[in-house]
Amino acid sequence: QVQLAESGGGLVKPGESLRLSCVASVPNCRSYTIGWFRQAPGNEREFVSASRSSGNMLYYADSVKGRFTVSRDNAKNTVYLQMNSLKPEDTAVYYCEADRQLILSSIRMADQYDYWGQGTQVTVSS
Repeated sequence: QVQLAESGGGLVKPGESLRLSCVASVPNCRSYTIGWFRQAPGNEREFVSASRSSGNMLYYADSVKGRFTVSRDNAKNTVYLQMNSLKPEDTAVYYCEADRQLILSSIRMADQYDYWGQGTQVTVSS
């Protein structure tokens, strides 16, 4: 059973930064697509970013492009989401999700991943 654990959330002011971590309990993290999603109260879970397998293929939602950076350390089974220039509209619970056989056309669909974590709260407020 794959388990994912997110950490790094918190309360920050607009313009500040946070780095989220997602640790995956898998024997070979390199073979998994890891996606970051977020969900604000009353909203559906939305795609934020994703890293395919070795980490050379990265994807971002338009709303975070240029501000967020996803990276992975496969040796540590960890995927990071560096979030800079945070805005109040970035406030949400952030989840990481994993799948070993996800096709590219499904990478932005939260319900297509097989595994997900419990989430970490990010609040951006002055």
